Amino acid sequence: MFNKLKDKLSNFKQSIGKTIDEKAVDLEEPVVESVEVPAEELVAEPIEESVIPEEKTSTPEASTTPVVQPESKPSFKQKIGFAQKAKALVFEREVILDEGDISDSLWELEVALLESDIAITVAEAIVEAVKAELVGSRKKIGSNTGEHVEQALRTAIYNVMSANVFDLDEYIEKADKPVHIVFIGINGTGKTTTISKMAKRLKDMKYSVVIAAGDTFRAGAIDQIAIHAERIGVKLIKHQEGGDPAAVVYDAVQHAKAHNVDVILSDTAGRMHTNVNLMAQLEKVCRVSTPDLIIFVDEAVAGNDAVERAEQFNAAVPIDGSILTKTDADSKGGAAISIAYITGKPILFLGMGQGYDDLRKFDPQWFVDQLFE
Repeated sequence: MFNKLKDKLSNFKQSIGKTIDEKAVDLEEPVVESVEVPAEELVAEPIEESVIPEEKTSTPEASTTPVVQPESKPSFKQKIGFAQKAKALVFEREVILDEGDISDSLWELEVALLESDIAITVAEAIVEAVKAELVGSRKKIGSNTGEHVEQALRTAIYNVMSANVFDLDEYIEKADKPVHIVFIGINGTGKTTTISKMAKRLKDMKYSVVIAAGDTFRAGAIDQIAIHAERIGVKLIKHQEGGDPAAVVYDAVQHAKAHNVDVILSDTAGRMHTNVNLMAQLEKVCRVSTPDLIIFVDEAVAGNDAVERAEQFNAAVPIDGSILTKTDADSKGGAAISIAYITGKPILFLGMGQGYDDLRKFDPQWFVDQLFE
């Protein structure tokens, strides 16, 4: 799961680590090599005084002019000592990253995120957050750079995924009953299967559940959800194929109120957000039944397409959250990272398989951990 994105994030960590190592090598170059020794200090054997004839002077009196002593300069050996001390201090210093050091790596990171189907605005937000964390940061030479870079990535990704965290279980527990939830999305994304998984989950939590077979458009849709309802052991409210979906959902709500049912899960026909007539029908369903929550369902493997569809559905019929199916088959992770940030609405669950129990409550920290395991 998310293997391609894992590899790209790992490459970024290695790239930054290499940059820091190269900068550390530049700092650690021996200072002694740059010491220039003046020619006057490169003196050979001292000349014996007896070789030089004594110079006679005709000046009757000693000169009263004070002799100016030449300024004392450090010897060659002293300069070597200073250089060694400077070199020793380098090993105690820290590498300070500036933007120029990591600009290439940040660009590669942004490209990698886009290749992983992460929306461009989300990719930019992640890169900016990582840059803010790394630029100006101090790393001791020889320390573990990977941990610091990984933490910057973890924090940036977590922040874009944890928008408006919402606990559905807590909401259902505290809300007035019945709680009515409508599921929307396009065809073939696992919406009906997701409703069945949700019904099984709620039943296991000791809630009473009724399902509204609101997809009266697709051939076989009513029979499909009827089979699921029978297997799970929950009540199904249905009309004939081609009937008014708003009427089906309305009847399910009335049944729940009359029989003290805790939760109503309403299926709807899959539709493209560009289909004006079907979107108007969906608006009617929501207007007539006044659901407590509207949940958008799409495939994690759809990547940016799923994000764009969620944005369009949210504009037409404001959603309260999303469920992503087929997450176990997603090698990129782009939709899961982007969808909450783009819509401003949380991810609620992830579909992780075909079984009724393969519905995982979304936890952004768990998701981030999967990227770096």
